[in-house]
Amino acid sequence: MKKSLIAAALAATFLTACSKPQVEAEQTTVAQAPAAKAELGNFGIDLTARDESVKPGDDFFMYASGTWYKNYEMPADKTRFGAFSALAERSEEQVKVIIEDIAARQNLNAEEQLIADFYNAFMDVETLNKLGISSIQPLLTEIDAIDNVDKLTKVFGEAWLTGVNSPIGGGMWFNRLDPNQYEMSMGAGGLGLPDRSFYLEQEERFVKTRAAYVAHIAQMLGFAGKDNAEARANAILALETKIAEGHWPREKRRNRDLTLNQIKRDELAAEYPGFNWDLYFAQTGYQVPQLNMAQPEPIKAMIALINNEALTVWKDYLTYHAISGNAGLLSEDIFTANFEFYGKQLNGQQEPRARWKRAIEQMSDTDSLGFAIGKVYVERHFPESSKQQMSELVENLRTALGERIDNLDWMGEETKVNAKAKLAAFTPKIGYPDVWQSFDGLTLKRDDLMGNVKSLRQFFQADSVAKELQKTDRNRWGMTPQRVNAYYNSSFNEIVFPAAILQPPFFDPNADAAVNYGGIGAVIGHEMGHGFDDQGSKSDANGIQRNWWTDADRAAFEAKADKLAEQYSQYEPIPGNFVNGRNSLGENIGDVGGLAMAYHAYKLSLNGKEAPVIDGLTGDQRFFLAWAQVWKEKRTEQSMLNQLRAGTHAPGQFRAQAPRNHDAWYKAFNVQPGDKLYIPEDQRVRIW
Repeated sequence: MKKSLIAAALAATFLTACSKPQVEAEQTTVAQAPAAKAELGNFGIDLTARDESVKPGDDFFMYASGTWYKNYEMPADKTRFGAFSALAERSEEQVKVIIEDIAARQNLNAEEQLIADFYNAFMDVETLNKLGISSIQPLLTEIDAIDNVDKLTKVFGEAWLTGVNSPIGGGMWFNRLDPNQYEMSMGAGGLGLPDRSFYLEQEERFVKTRAAYVAHIAQMLGFAGKDNAEARANAILALETKIAEGHWPREKRRNRDLTLNQIKRDELAAEYPGFNWDLYFAQTGYQVPQLNMAQPEPIKAMIALINNEALTVWKDYLTYHAISGNAGLLSEDIFTANFEFYGKQLNGQQEPRARWKRAIEQMSDTDSLGFAIGKVYVERHFPESSKQQMSELVENLRTALGERIDNLDWMGEETKVNAKAKLAAFTPKIGYPDVWQSFDGLTLKRDDLMGNVKSLRQFFQADSVAKELQKTDRNRWGMTPQRVNAYYNSSFNEIVFPAAILQPPFFDPNADAAVNYGGIGAVIGHEMGHGFDDQGSKSDANGIQRNWWTDADRAAFEAKADKLAEQYSQYEPIPGNFVNGRNSLGENIGDVGGLAMAYHAYKLSLNGKEAPVIDGLTGDQRFFLAWAQVWKEKRTEQSMLNQLRAGTHAPGQFRAQAPRNHDAWYKAFNVQPGDKLYIPEDQRVRIW
């Protein structure tokens, strides 16, 4: 299901995610070795995961989790697994029990009936197989009837409803210069592969991927009865390559100075001519008095392609994406064909996830039934005491960061006043929304999966259209409570922690303080850090994008950020393929800064006392090990490549190495010059 822009654009998340109109997102995991139950110390560290033959100063990831990494065998239905995955699976199992309990009962209330009807429709494979491709035949018929650019534009404008791909897209987001208002945010999209680099790079692996993509497109066109499918598929690849050439690189797309380009609706046709904007927006229902054109040149490049490329190729392009984009809602043969490319070839996943897991995934988004399910999830699995303890941790981290700002030697007093004001204005949201999403007026059917998905899309679109000209809703959440993740929203200057992440190993009310601060404390610090990363720092305490820095302080900050980007760009998980330190910079600042805040808060929590030694580990050792084991993960090579090219986060094995910028880590593990991770003290990156 297509995500709403508001859900998708919460880029400053703790974890990871890929392309439509380009805005970012993310996810993570905690796993045990399959052969034996992990031996957890009474403080929450997985002792058996460690590989003590590895020096901490050579590879802290393998020292903390190397035995697990070497012994763990990736299940056939996974492309990555780690600390976050295990927690996500726990949440998924809990949600399964909730849904199956509801689906088995009679006399359901209105929201329970919605959950039961959608789940039963998704699980009814027999009906889906009988329907085959007929569920989207009206869409395919509309595409076949395109004989001019206006009809093509109309189909692009309907993409929010139909699930097709569009080279131009967007949705309601917050006005960055007045976060109390919504505005339409527009960007360029339209790719079927994860990133523009998949089309443009000539390395052998990308050449093979493109060949496999052409074969896949031809196969999918066969479901629509298209002849000369291979030739059509090659033409689609050629079109998408031109689309990719018009896109900005990812590191450019995340630069907020470049992506703030506001324009009034009545100026749009003159500034971006050659596109029927009135017809396009008429399909959405929005009035659109003001827009932000997040990628001006790419949008103009897409308009040129819409006008100059053959309609026959655009029709084939839309036909392919109509089938592929909805494959998970169609018959098993169509789903399987789509999985063979996107799952197996592109990500290294050998088998699809169980159908019930795919059903839960489909139902759990913010623009599906996620909050109806989340309400029950919170009642069953999130004690109010956890919310209170989490609130206390957040305030401890706020205090720690405030003290750290006071002590910064590279920032002047004028900027410190503004930084402290922003910190004081942070709004934490913990566990679940204060106001739950209403589903009044929504009806679903037990035997019409595609119809249900369209009904949900229409329901949330109507809700968004109704709020377009109203004051922004600050009660709104961009994640459901059962999601294992967290995020920072710069427009509201808020940090958000769904209930599902507030479980061991990240947060345990009974755990040793070192582990809680190294786990959930660093998560809190990470999200706070996004308010002060290279892009989040461009918004002030009220969420308004403006420069609140002196020139000298901004230059000092950017010099430190440049050093961190250079540091991460040296990591090479696949020969010839490096971490993009510039594209992942915001997340890396969040990690390095968040870890410093959490360590500071941990020390404050000890009230001047020495932490106990537990199972031979000091408090500092437990703190840093807890952090590293949060990033315990294993990936297929294809998944790793996709993360490097299309993700905003460094892979977990390098996030685990963030302590190399912290002096206390060197002392805790006796890291010395000559160790591979050693950085001379005067070259360590200390930002927050």
